[in-house]
Amino acid sequence: MNVSRRSFLVLFGAAVSGLALGVDADAASGGGLQPGPFLQIGTDGVVTIVVARSEMGQGVRSSIPLLIGEELGAAPSDVRLLQADGDARYGDQNTDGSTSIRKGFVGLRKVGATARSMLVSAAAQAWGVPAARLVAKDSLVTDPETGRSAPFAEFVAAAAALPVPADAPLRPDHELVRLGTDQPLVDAAAYVTGQAAYAADIRVPGMLVAVVARPPVFGGSVLRYDPSRALAVPGVRQVVEIPRFSGVAKYKPLGGVAVVADTTWAALRGRAALLVEWDPGDNRDYDSTTYDAELSARVSEPGSVFRKVGDAEAAIAAATRVLDAEYHVPHLVHLPMEPPAALARFEGGRCEIWACTQDPQGARSEVAGQLGLSEADVTVHVTFLGGGFGRKSKPDFVVEAAFLAREAGAPVRVQWTREDEIRHAYYHSTCTQRLTAGLDDNGHVVAWRQRVAFPSIASIYAPFDLPIGPVGGELQQGLLDLALDVPHVRMESHHMPAKVRIGWMRAVHNVNSAFATQSFVDELATATSRDPRELLLELIGPARLVDEAALGIKSLPNYDQSLAMHPVDAGRLRAVVERVTASADWTAARAAGRALGLAAHRSFLSYVAVVMAVSRGDDGRIHVDEAWICADAGQVINTDRVRAQLEGAVIFGMTTALHGEITARGGEIEQRSFRDHRVVRISEAPRAIHVDVVKSAAPPAGVGEPGVPPVAPALANAVFALTGVRVRRLPILRGGAFTTTPG
Repeated sequence: MNVSRRSFLVLFGAAVSGLALGVDADAASGGGLQPGPFLQIGTDGVVTIVVARSEMGQGVRSSIPLLIGEELGAAPSDVRLLQADGDARYGDQNTDGSTSIRKGFVGLRKVGATARSMLVSAAAQAWGVPAARLVAKDSLVTDPETGRSAPFAEFVAAAAALPVPADAPLRPDHELVRLGTDQPLVDAAAYVTGQAAYAADIRVPGMLVAVVARPPVFGGSVLRYDPSRALAVPGVRQVVEIPRFSGVAKYKPLGGVAVVADTTWAALRGRAALLVEWDPGDNRDYDSTTYDAELSARVSEPGSVFRKVGDAEAAIAAATRVLDAEYHVPHLVHLPMEPPAALARFEGGRCEIWACTQDPQGARSEVAGQLGLSEADVTVHVTFLGGGFGRKSKPDFVVEAAFLAREAGAPVRVQWTREDEIRHAYYHSTCTQRLTAGLDDNGHVVAWRQRVAFPSIASIYAPFDLPIGPVGGELQQGLLDLALDVPHVRMESHHMPAKVRIGWMRAVHNVNSAFATQSFVDELATATSRDPRELLLELIGPARLVDEAALGIKSLPNYDQSLAMHPVDAGRLRAVVERVTASADWTAARAAGRALGLAAHRSFLSYVAVVMAVSRGDDGRIHVDEAWICADAGQVINTDRVRAQLEGAVIFGMTTALHGEITARGGEIEQRSFRDHRVVRISEAPRAIHVDVVKSAAPPAGVGEPGVPPVAPALANAVFALTGVRVRRLPILRGGAFTTTPG
């Protein structure tokens, strides 16, 4: 990746006097060296790094400063952090798609390299020596030949007067000694002492709190309401109607009636007393059971072909044996521990916002559009996020707060409850897949056909009820990029109308694809009396780079990155399968009667394999004993954070597999809270999660999402190994009782 001088100036700015763009004057040292909006070195030697991505527990506020600081040569004790507001000067701020490091790796290093080059040049001029022989390390510039050394602070003023270099060279990898090691979580102390400020923690003078009664059916609207009972609740100040979105749903408020009060409790009591009559709209007949049957009917018929190698139809017709199975994943919801919240203040034609948002620029744009302001008149401050998983990339809750602040004439915090978060979400798309395999005389797979039907994320950008086709980003996730060493492959999709808001959730369509494909591999192994591990490796095929022609597609979106840098690498996928099964002692454990399940998946340019072990306890229930997860995510910045995210992915994936299900009847979502939509609890968690992070020279890839997709199929396959009952629908557990669909 070559970053030209023009590109560098556009991305990172070229201010060399005053304060850096994006660096707060009260928090940063005055004057100093500012080669761009992400970095300032003060005349006192303090290094201020701006973090433009949102922190939601993944450790981005630890990893980004580590990357810039290592390239610069700053001592960790000299580094200070500032959280960026939403502003285009920082480039892409949307903390989604596991992009923070994989897309920013070179650019962030360039920030540190540029400042280091300027400091070294200033020192070389001061000492009258060649810059090439000087070393920047531990906030010192050192001349190894003479032993002379001085702190960065000594050269800051002179460096600030130098031109910004066109393309400062990066350090050789061996000098980045802290990368790929365990490093501290910068905000750990703030988390455990309660000092970390989340959206609901922010207070401003005169602030009110609002909760909103939203239409129970997506697309519904207010017919009439009586505010009198709500206004009679002590502390309730106003009742304000929020208009329903017009046109496409996108990130606009759903509409409804807001109760604005002095406290959250008063607002909740006021909403409970509010009388609202709703027009349910066009989706009043949405029944998820009926819709599931429609999905099943669709995948029983041919669809639009989006991947084709050879002639799968003919090969299936001529096969010695044909196996067929259908898999279903229901709507899922994000369930971050912190429900959405945003505080807005509208004064003098300007709006200032504090929000737990993953996408502050998107929030800024949506608020400006809703209020008829220019984006320059909207400021979005990013708080800590108590989990996000994609929900907080959609700023509808931020727009609600901005609208109500203007209408109320006072600062207003909109607070969503757990019930709000579950009933009015952007849901993970429900999906049905039908897989068919043709086998030859020796039990080898010679043909693979896969049909998928699901409502697309694209539906939120179009009038609802239209049967929008899947977008490329959805089809790439475990379908277009599925490495298969099979001579005949055919994949087809069906267009389905959306009846609720569809949005991305952690790992997005990979959740559906991995569950279907990896469960089917296990079924094929059983049907042919093969070891699932050996059959999986056979289907992946030999180590090789699989190009678009071999995949049978015209082009692969590849998570917006080049195939040259991030190819579909069957060798890396094989390697994680081999490593994770070795860690779990796969062959010996199975021979000893242990119930193990295996799955592997490529997503967000990373390769992850999972083994789950289950047993039946004295209480008759199935328990998850252990989990092993192996990930090749390319070059890793902070292994401690990678392990933590993979451990979290196991628990998140188990929640999806065991309990995840959103259902609708009469257009309304039936689930309300953790009472009827559980998350995995301590008693259900594995007694051990073994994490293996591959030391890789490949470019950095995603980490936050790729650990999730293999978990559900690995668990379902383990359940089959224990019980002989095949799981083809999620969730595995309903209401605490073990139920499955017989195979």
